[in-house]
Amino acid sequence: MFSTLLSAENDPMGTAISDFYAKGRAGRLRVFSPQFDEDEIPVKTLFRTFSEMPLLEQTALTLAEGKILDVGAGSGCHTLALKEMGKEATAIDISPLSVEVMQSEGIQAYQVDLFDSHFVGQFDTILMLMNGSGIIGKLKNMGAFFERMRHLLAPQGCILMDSSDLRYLFEDEDGSMLIDLAGDYYGELEFTMQYKQVKGKSFDWLYVDFDTLSYYASQFGFKAEKIREGEHYDYLARLTWNGQ
Repeated sequence: MFSTLLSAENDPMGTAISDFYAKGRAGRLRVFSPQFDEDEIPVKTLFRTFSEMPLLEQTALTLAEGKILDVGAGSGCHTLALKEMGKEATAIDISPLSVEVMQSEGIQAYQVDLFDSHFVGQFDTILMLMNGSGIIGKLKNMGAFFERMRHLLAPQGCILMDSSDLRYLFEDEDGSMLIDLAGDYYGELEFTMQYKQVKGKSFDWLYVDFDTLSYYASQFGFKAEKIREGEHYDYLARLTWNGQ
């Protein structure tokens, strides 16, 4: 149902991150989806500093406090920024090569699947950035996601998550929506990545509009608050458990 740990042989993003960390440059990190044309992630942006980050990410890092968990940390740029701010953070990622790079940077990083019940802890802030909702995969996984969050959040803790509303991709010029309401949710996408000769397996990725996120949060005992909107249909949300 959810993403599982990768091996180095099927870890294109981790290979790209490792290349850039070692050489200061990297090739093309290609992204494929049956829903869209081929795209590319500039690897350099994965190593951005706090001043280079979009305002939503800067806001999330500023609000993060206490014992922090950085989920899907990648190169560890957010964790490093937190460290420079004097904050305590642990990073997890399913990519073994990304974790190696983070450990080389002096980050407390582990190769962990967020949904692995063997990973335990009590965190005051759980960060899910760079469209952090993507890790949930599909709307049908919301229940399992919020159940997992209840086990990982400390009392009075919160999740800081960013995402985007993709409805703008389906809007006609008159503002009407060209969406099949009988089909899958329009923010449920499938991706595959490739870096040089390293090809990854396909994975589900969820972009969720705030109203839908807020609805599901309320169904599972959480409150959703929109902290800030970005420049292009993106937003930062704070999720807190009402049972705390």
